[in-house]
Amino acid sequence: MNSLTYDAVLFDFDGVIVDSEPVHFACWRELLETVGIRLGWDFYQAECVGIAERPMLDLIARHAGRPDMTDRLLDFYPQKKAMFRHKMAELLPVSPGVTDLITELRGYRLAVVTSSGREDVQPVLEQAGLMDSLDALVCGHEAGALKPSPAPYLLAAERVEARRPLVVEDSEAGEKSGRAAGFDVLRVKQSSEVAEAVRGRLRLGE
Repeated sequence: MNSLTYDAVLFDFDGVIVDSEPVHFACWRELLETVGIRLGWDFYQAECVGIAERPMLDLIARHAGRPDMTDRLLDFYPQKKAMFRHKMAELLPVSPGVTDLITELRGYRLAVVTSSGREDVQPVLEQAGLMDSLDALVCGHEAGALKPSPAPYLLAAERVEARRPLVVEDSEAGEKSGRAAGFDVLRVKQSSEVAEAVRGRLRLGE
C-alpha cells in the first residue's frame, strides 16, 4: 500500500510507545523468585510478549516444570500491577524519538491499542505529554477481546474514523490482530526502531 493512502497510525503500547517489556519482566522475575521459579529474559521475550496474563503465566509454569502453579501465580497479579505502576512512574521509559514522531504525525489520526489496562497506560501517556496528541486509546478488554483478535484494532479504527490505518506492532499476537482486522502492519523488533521505521514507511520528510 502506498504510504500516502494511510489516514491513521495505530500504535501498540508495550514495546512500541514505551520500552516497558523489561519493566514487566523485572516485576514478574522478582515475584516468581519467591516461589522458586527463575524467569529468563530470552524465554520471556520470545514467548510472553503480547499475550494476556493467564496464558503467559501458564506458559511460564509449564516451562518451569510446574504446570499446576498457574492459579497460584495469578495471585501475584495485583502485586505485580502495583509494582509495575511504581516502576513506570519512576522510569518513564518512553521509546527514543517517539515524542518527536508523534508531533510529525499531526496530519494522521492517532491511537494507542494495547492489551494492558487503561489504569497502567493512560498515566504514562499523560506524564510523557502524549495523551493530548491521541485521537483514541483502546485498552485491555474494552474491545471485548484481546489481541490476537482483530477486535481491538477494529474498535480503534472505528473510533478515529480511519479506513486505511497503519498498525505498528512488536509482537506476533499484535501483528496477527492488525492483519486479521485487514490492516497493514509495520512490525518492529524493539522500541528503539519505531521512529525511524514509521518515518520510512510513511515517507516523512520527502
